[in-house]
This record gives sequence, structure tokens and C-alpha cells, in this order.
Amino acid sequence: MILVGVAIGGAIGSVLRYLIQTHSLQWFGTSFPYGTLLVNVAGSLLIGFLSFILLERITVSEEVRFAILVGVLGGFTTFSTFSFETLNLIQQGNFISAMGNVLVSVSLCLFACFLGLSLARAI
Repeated sequence: MILVGVAIGGAIGSVLRYLIQTHSLQWFGTSFPYGTLLVNVAGSLLIGFLSFILLERITVSEEVRFAILVGVLGGFTTFSTFSFETLNLIQQGNFISAMGNVLVSVSLCLFACFLGLSLARAI
């Protein structure tokens, strides 16, 4: 049952990521991978928050916990797309944008995860 939950959660997370990335292209254009940055930061905040809540505050089954944390959030966030888009920026000669993407993405994702964990502990 864990695999079924992870698969369903992964489908949900992937569709959410697709929708956000598609809309971000319309909102911000294609000069920088804003959609990937947005889903990775949001996913980092959510995993920090929900991992604490689901492990420490409320009782849920292992199936539900894995469906949410591994399935939904694993499907929602994307390190491979981040890597591919950064490499594309480098290949296009946009070295400053590529370095900015790495620094901003890693810094914001770590901070968002910390913030999510801190918020969960505070409630």
C-alpha cells in the first residue's frame, strides 16, 4: 500500500509542478527558471513543516506519511530540472544567471526548509 500511496502522491505533485511551471513561464518569461525555483522553495518549506507535523504532532499511518512526503513533495520538487536548466544557462553563456540560480536556489531552499521546521515546532 505504501507504493500505491507514493505513486498517487507523485502523480499529484508532478501535476501541481507542471501547472506552476507552465503558469510561471506566462508570468515571468523564459529568461530564468522561476517556476523550478518556486516549486523547489515551496516544496522545501512544506517538507520542513510537514515532516515535523507528521512525525511529531499528529498520528498518521506510515502509508499517508510516505504518500505526502515522498509522493506529493517528491513529485512536486525537482532537482533534475534545476540541474538541467542550470546547465542550459551555462551552455547559452549565461554564467551569471547560472551561478545566481545555484546560489539562490540552494540558499532559499535550505532557508525555506528551516523556516518550515521552525514554524511547525512553534505551533
